[in-house]
Amino acid sequence: MAVLRTLLGEALRTTRLRQQRTLREVSAIAQVSLGYLSEVERGQKEASSELLASICRALGVRLSDVLRDVSDTLAVLEPEPLPVPVPNTLPVRMPVLEPVGSDGASMHVVAAA
Repeated sequence: MAVLRTLLGEALRTTRLRQQRTLREVSAIAQVSLGYLSEVERGQKEASSELLASICRALGVRLSDVLRDVSDTLAVLEPEPLPVPVPNTLPVRMPVLEPVGSDGASMHVVAAA
């Protein structure tokens, strides 16, 4: 199973390498330690949304675009969810009542509708 932090790290690293930029350069602009950025890229650390936004700004990409790309990849790798049991939805059968006696005050069940 693909782990979200691994896919995010791969996406960030791919973007950085495509731009031919170093970890040192991006970490300085994002104001993140070089070691921490490296761990994020390797999927060893789960970065906060604020940290991800800072890294994306340093890379000149939108966080939403990175998340969309990761989501598309995850959709291919992720197993189908287990079926959700459907509660018993059989209709409730209401009794059919019929008056009994001459005054009609008493009722008895004739059949279920």
